[in-house]
Amino acid sequence: MNICAVIVEYNPFHNGHLYHIEQARKATNADFVVAIMSGNFVQRGAPSITCKYERTRMALSCGADLVIELPIYYALGSAEYFAQGAISLINKLGCITHLCFGSEQGNLEPLMEFARILATEPEEYSLCLKANLKKGMAYPIARSAALLQTNPTLSPYMDALSSPNNILGIEYLKALLLTNSEVIPVTIGRIGSSYHEKRLGGDLASATAIREAMQNNADVETYLSYMPISAVAILKNWQESHSLLWTDDFSSILRYKLLMEAEKGFSSYIDVSSDLSDRICKTLSQYENITSFCDLLKTKEITYTRISRALFHILLDMKNEDMNFYQKTLCLTPYARILGFRKESSDLLTIIHDSCDIPLLTKLADAKNILSKDAMKMLQKELDINRIYYGVLSDKTGKPPRNELSTPITIV
Repeated sequence: MNICAVIVEYNPFHNGHLYHIEQARKATNADFVVAIMSGNFVQRGAPSITCKYERTRMALSCGADLVIELPIYYALGSAEYFAQGAISLINKLGCITHLCFGSEQGNLEPLMEFARILATEPEEYSLCLKANLKKGMAYPIARSAALLQTNPTLSPYMDALSSPNNILGIEYLKALLLTNSEVIPVTIGRIGSSYHEKRLGGDLASATAIREAMQNNADVETYLSYMPISAVAILKNWQESHSLLWTDDFSSILRYKLLMEAEKGFSSYIDVSSDLSDRICKTLSQYENITSFCDLLKTKEITYTRISRALFHILLDMKNEDMNFYQKTLCLTPYARILGFRKESSDLLTIIHDSCDIPLLTKLADAKNILSKDAMKMLQKELDINRIYYGVLSDKTGKPPRNELSTPITIV
């Protein structure tokens, strides 16, 4: 039996995601497709526009058989942490035979060669990387230069290191190599608009373009050309009953957090260097909202996305010591939290239950009985962070915040 994993955000689910699931199933001859999905905050350093339960419903209605939540410390992490967390979950499920990811490259071998070098870090490469960093190069530039300097045969593929899906793909492959995983990687070439394209067009618009249209109050009917009908229906219902959340909806609580902690600085938080902490403190008097503050803080060395992630790490009280705890004490992922599944795929739950190396969480009420004390600490942190998300949503809509403890698993 083949079970294929996909690592996703679905923010929101669009035709490109549908194509990915269909091609993943076809390329791996999969009996089931399992989605490892970010929760209420996503890797680019932002809240998801709809909550994770609605995105789970979209995924299941459009072909995924099971959705498992990627813990927040990885979902809101750098490409390396994002990949480590996702691959850890995939490995620990014990039954995943394939991983299928989208890439701009569309060819596995050059991505795998980059991954091998980054996983083994040959001495020549490490020396070149250190020399480039000493010259003041930003890390991504220094890494690309070191790879080219020590592996000139890879020069035709160097553009792969500047494309977001390729970068994530390389990190997935590196994590598979470092864990000696038996999961077979497969890549599907990305088609349609590029990841960063902000304009709608064609049948396969990017999630960025769709979000841009949503933020500009485009009519829901606009999305019918770019999203599956079932996903549009779920999105429309959410917009009518609740509201979409955007980065700047969190501006007031971030301002409060920054003002309260400016005196001691922010370098204890994930992704916040001492230099970035100093820039935040010096620029705080110009703070208006999160997006404009990111623009003020970004430099040639630090991207907007990196800064946005750093600010959300501060807002959500996510510190370096927490990540070290999860990495070392908990071995990355101590449980698998199931968000939803398709009725017709219920056999998959039995398969995972029998093969999984970690507890499966379907009811939060059961957590204390099946999780270790340390794992419960991680789950409680997740719940606290989600309360912030639902609290901001409640402030925007005037409706009571969702209580995750009483939210049932999604079944379609």
